[in-house]
Amino acid sequence: MRSIWGLITVIVAATLYLYVLSSYLPKQPRHLHRHAKENVKTSTDPRAESEELRLKFPSDLVELRELAELLQFYKQEHTGYVLLLFCSAYIYKQSFAIPGSSLLNILAGALFGPWQGLSLACILTTVGSTLCYLLSKAFGKHYIIKLFPNKVSMLQGKVEENQSSLFFFLLFLRFFPMTPNWFLNMSAPIFNIPVTFFFFSVFIGLIPYNFICVQMGAMLSEVSSLDDLFSWARLLQLLAIACVALVPGALIRRYHQHRLNLDGSQHNGTAMDKLKTQ
Repeated sequence: MRSIWGLITVIVAATLYLYVLSSYLPKQPRHLHRHAKENVKTSTDPRAESEELRLKFPSDLVELRELAELLQFYKQEHTGYVLLLFCSAYIYKQSFAIPGSSLLNILAGALFGPWQGLSLACILTTVGSTLCYLLSKAFGKHYIIKLFPNKVSMLQGKVEENQSSLFFFLLFLRFFPMTPNWFLNMSAPIFNIPVTFFFFSVFIGLIPYNFICVQMGAMLSEVSSLDDLFSWARLLQLLAIACVALVPGALIRRYHQHRLNLDGSQHNGTAMDKLKTQ
């Protein structure tokens, strides 16, 4: 019971921090203020004049594009605020296993460019996933076992079978996920995976995924219509990005597959019994 209240306290404190940070916006940049006035003048909706700027997590590409445009205006005069807000929102999502990190990766590319955005996405993904690992270790191990007994048992067996090459197995799970990343983040402490192995496997293993998303964001920030996005030049660029992103995974599979036990055989012993006694 103590673990539940501890987790609730952490979630409430983090949510309150993010709410305050996103609600009390700094003074609007001159470009944004001018842009808003022009929209009010050209709008036929009487409610447009009283409409306030609101920040929220994007749920689709349309909302993502609108949020990117808004934050680009703020970034011109409040770079530090935009960076702090983006980092806080990203870590919040990752720490509490909230879906939607792909949209934030795309947003990183749109706001910070392909290479700065990639560096930022890799660092934030790793930090957020590690915080999720630590929260699970402190508050949630027994509840995860109760909620997902079959998944935990299956993954426990695979981890035990690959103890001799555990780091490469963790990399393989990130390149070719047998289970969702959010579940792997939460369940890793159950299997006593060292936090250093976990940290570097996340950082290295999710580079291809982050690379593709960030590059897409950088492309979206440069196009003005869907026709531009689906031009031959853009399609060839996407193909090149996909090929580059597949290289690390192909190397891991080729040079370390003989060291990994990835077949569907049942693991000997009673994995769930071992977990329940922890």
